[in-house]
Amino acid sequence: METWSSADGSEVDTGAILTTAANSGISAIHDRMPVVIKPEDFSRWLDCKTREPREVVDLMRPVQEDFFEAIPVSDKVNKVANMGPDLQEPVAIEKPAQAPEKQKPDDAQLSFF
Repeated sequence: METWSSADGSEVDTGAILTTAANSGISAIHDRMPVVIKPEDFSRWLDCKTREPREVVDLMRPVQEDFFEAIPVSDKVNKVANMGPDLQEPVAIEKPAQAPEKQKPDDAQLSFF
């Protein structure tokens, strides 16, 4: 986290989420996923005085398959105006409706299709 200071003296706390290619558990949802730094790598990751970024790039890899649990939630999360704990409520996954079966043309009727 970092605090950004505006010219007018106001401050805003900022942050960033680093991403990497998705593992097979997440790839059905999205092609990217957050980088997860394991506790045993914290000091190495945070050591900006003696380590170059190229020395820790190996930590920016997908986490093990079972680290995250994917829980379907409402599409209300797609609108920034929606807020509240109900956004985290699990929802049932709806199977897409099957397209109606195409009717076969009557033999007595000519068809372009």
